[in-house]
Amino acid sequence: MDRLDQQFEFIREIDKEKFIGRQTYLSDGLRKENDAEHAWHMAVMTLLLSEYANDEIDVLKTISMLLIHDIVEIDAGDTYAYDEEAKSTQEAREQKAAERIFGLLPEDQGRKMKSLWEEFEERKTPEARFARTMDNIQPVMLNAAADGKAWREHKVRLEQIMKRNECTRTGSEQLWEYARSEFIEPNVEKGNIDTK
Repeated sequence: MDRLDQQFEFIREIDKEKFIGRQTYLSDGLRKENDAEHAWHMAVMTLLLSEYANDEIDVLKTISMLLIHDIVEIDAGDTYAYDEEAKSTQEAREQKAAERIFGLLPEDQGRKMKSLWEEFEERKTPEARFARTMDNIQPVMLNAAADGKAWREHKVRLEQIMKRNECTRTGSEQLWEYARSEFIEPNVEKGNIDTK
């Protein structure tokens, strides 16, 4: 298979990301978003909000991470943030998926994409930390916009949200404080988030 064939094989394969459902409702609360919508939303958020990163970031690199970080869910499925049982096997499922899916690309591009995905997972660079901030804040924002619908359905507790977001501030202290005060606290007050 020549290079262009491999690239289009990968491009066709990642179309499947549009079919991977998430637990987060869209802002109108009528349906849940899919992985591709989630990635697009965070890419735009990064264009707009990168000025609030704790450290200077390469915006294109951060957007690239966000656009590919959930591609592995084509094989591994979406792991709900508060599903502890599914999270216990998540790393192994996603690693296997990364090998297969990024392996569809020409070797140089596959290596580069997999490296970006690994960087996102490791959270050690300013770009990865900011990308994780986006990945955590985007569903919090949508949950708040949908009047806490998914939080109520899953009986999510405040302590779960805080644990899930314990590293969110490492990418942007300012965005975390905003999310906490504007999205989380009002939903605690409304009773959408369980405090027991």
